[in-house]
Amino acid sequence: MKLKMLFVSAFISLGLVGPTFAEPAIIYDLGGKFDKSFNEMAFTGAERWKKETGNSYREVELQSETQREQALRRFAEAGNNPIVMAGFGFSTALSEVADDYPNTKFAIIDGWVPKENVLTIGFAEHEGSYLVGMMAAMASKTGTVGFIGGMDIPLISKFGCGYAQGAKAVNADITVIQNMTGTTPAAWNDPVKGAELTKAQISQSADVVYAAAGGTGVGVLQAAADANILSIGVDANQNYIHPGKVLTSMMKRVDVAVYDSFMAGENLGNGFMAMGLANDGVGYAMDSNNASLVSAEMVSALEAAKSNIISGSLKVHDYMADNACPAK
Repeated sequence: MKLKMLFVSAFISLGLVGPTFAEPAIIYDLGGKFDKSFNEMAFTGAERWKKETGNSYREVELQSETQREQALRRFAEAGNNPIVMAGFGFSTALSEVADDYPNTKFAIIDGWVPKENVLTIGFAEHEGSYLVGMMAAMASKTGTVGFIGGMDIPLISKFGCGYAQGAKAVNADITVIQNMTGTTPAAWNDPVKGAELTKAQISQSADVVYAAAGGTGVGVLQAAADANILSIGVDANQNYIHPGKVLTSMMKRVDVAVYDSFMAGENLGNGFMAMGLANDGVGYAMDSNNASLVSAEMVSALEAAKSNIISGSLKVHDYMADNACPAK
């Protein structure tokens, strides 16, 4: 509710009036809407909007990179408004398309397109990753934890860097092993490779592994559970996938971003919308599936760090600011 109010306030501050409801559309990134992670959170937000409003929306799941511009133009030509894109990979296509449809509103999650009819929604993934890094270090018995990213890009390094900072804040001598799955979009949907990387990290003594890799992360969580070590999910609450084996999940509220964009309708604003710990845009998941794994002392430490990050007394380095990570 806090996050929703902030979103609505931002729309109002941009001079918006009440929302209207032309049929919106959403384009999922490669990996599919049922990836149990980033895309599925986007789908969850769209479905929530549909259920609450009784209205319909259009959607498409990409099969290749070449379909990005095609999908955008198809929806814009059909009058869908707004059009929401789940993923930074749409930035180039949207830059080409946005000016051709000045009356269509676009929202892009994680990308950056400075156009009058585009709202960019970004997340402080490093802040949430810092907290789960702390939890990983507190849960680790070997003094070695792991991180497995999807596509090797600065955005995913942002997750890994925040995680390493959090872990080292708890144990300055901890070893943080980091691997990326690949250098192409296929890295988001390769659970077999995710499992292989997890096994390799386990062979190096990692006993908690954090996955920030879309559908690939399913393989990471499975391999960790099979080896009887802990994993950390991402984007969605993935604690349920292996109850008692997933330490927590770094929540990235893509669902709220999509829901509020749909709610704004044709009155969607432009510019940049930041979602972090301060407005519950990121966080860590607690439920019955991981309650036995996380002590009250762990939660207390995380909540104290969260308060300090929000107040500004604790600074978490953003890898994307300089493509460097001081915690490595």
